[in-house]
Amino acid sequence: MTETKTDITPDTIETKPGEMTTVTSVLEKLRVKKHDKEFRMTPEGFTAGNGKYYNPEDLKIIRTYRFEGESDPADSSIIYLIEANDGLIGYSMDAYGVYSDHDDDGYDDFIRKIPVEERDEQQIFQD
Repeated sequence: MTETKTDITPDTIETKPGEMTTVTSVLEKLRVKKHDKEFRMTPEGFTAGNGKYYNPEDLKIIRTYRFEGESDPADSSIIYLIEANDGLIGYSMDAYGVYSDHDDDGYDDFIRKIPVEERDEQQIFQD
């Protein structure tokens, strides 16, 4: 799967000029920066396995990556980089539309309520 965003620049996650960002490369970059906690939907809200539960107002979406499968639309997915009000940065991943990994509208409704404050990757992944 490759990212469909058109604003990829040499300053982003790319490792070689012209190389497209993949789901794997984004997840690896998050792991290296210790931002690899996955926010998961529960009846209490989002949790990242740290014993805390977050409501949409406790979170900010700081970057969004959309990916499309080259040969199969079912491979389309999205990664939301999310920052919690306690400073925790992690991600939530889902498939697009009818291919969504979630059985009900709760996840989509929750994500839509999270404020978006897009940041450059340089701010997120700076050393």
